[in-house]
Amino acid sequence: MGVPLRQQLAVGSYLIKQKLKGAKKYPLVLMLEPLFRCNLACAGCGKIDYPDDILDKRLSVEECLQAVDECDAPMVSIPGGEPLIHKDMPAIVEGIVARKKFVYLCTNALLLKKKIDDYKPSPYLTFSIHLDGNKERHDASVCQDGVFDRAVEAIKLALDKGFRVTINCTLFQGEQAKEVAEFLDYAMELGVEGITIAPGFSYERAPQQDIFIKGRDVKELFRGIFKIGKNRKWKLNHSSLYLDFLAGNQSYNCTPWGNPTRNVFGWQKPCYLLSDEGYAETFQQLLDETPWEKYGTSKNPKCASCMAHCGYEATAVEDMMKNPIKGLLTAIRGPKTEGDMVPEPVPVYANEKPSSGLAGIPITVEAMDS
Repeated sequence: MGVPLRQQLAVGSYLIKQKLKGAKKYPLVLMLEPLFRCNLACAGCGKIDYPDDILDKRLSVEECLQAVDECDAPMVSIPGGEPLIHKDMPAIVEGIVARKKFVYLCTNALLLKKKIDDYKPSPYLTFSIHLDGNKERHDASVCQDGVFDRAVEAIKLALDKGFRVTINCTLFQGEQAKEVAEFLDYAMELGVEGITIAPGFSYERAPQQDIFIKGRDVKELFRGIFKIGKNRKWKLNHSSLYLDFLAGNQSYNCTPWGNPTRNVFGWQKPCYLLSDEGYAETFQQLLDETPWEKYGTSKNPKCASCMAHCGYEATAVEDMMKNPIKGLLTAIRGPKTEGDMVPEPVPVYANEKPSSGLAGIPITVEAMDS
């Protein structure tokens, strides 16, 4: 696992405290989204399809740090949009680091060479750089040539300056296990600390809808990747049980409150990925007022194909806390790549019959002559 011991101990201590307090719902990672504006228009992105007045909105330094304090998760991920566009991002990061929260600043790296001297290396700061595979694959994913080379240049620069660097990789339709494995080998050769890897979520707002992998195809792909990787030293920034889940060996429901989102609209219900479910004014209201029972792969068609780590990593961590021996054995042997998979979740909503009328009472509508 590509996470330093200091961070593992801090997060582990936090989890134990939540258990001792008897907390039923608690955040693991705050998804802090200070803006939607981006300097790319990726095929699988559902975050930039807003009018200019929304894209021009920014969370202030004070609003960002208030969200960090309010949520109090041990880790903060800053996605976007492109966070480096935000003129106050250095102050936001500095404030989070001062609170000894582990911050992952997610960036496509196009601005990193220009902006890097605005930041100081710290064990609490990681540049999480977006690369969706090798040069051809990544440039096609972001719909712009030359981005891969600029990102790799930025990775090398950040490493030379002493920053923690990880890679954030999203997989889409047409991926081959061998190709992904070669990319993971290359990423390790670059010297990054670790890699997050997950199938893309099919955003309703994404400009291309035919690029997302779904259902069993996702699990077959990850089984192929992990089978190749049995004897390779990939540092994947995930719990062993989440990786086992991706390979079709664990049956999980998502834990959306584990990765709550604060963006320019407020606290997003229920998670980072669904943009039309409403917002809460405070984190506590998000916990108390969100109808959590409405969401999940078997409960909501919008969630049907989701296996994203922002939904399921917290579930896997919770499972590991309850079943440490299972988690340890899975970490030692790696994800299972042969044999039966767990059954696909049966959609509850597919079995629901529409009501015959208002509150179950039959109604009749008659046309009236004008």
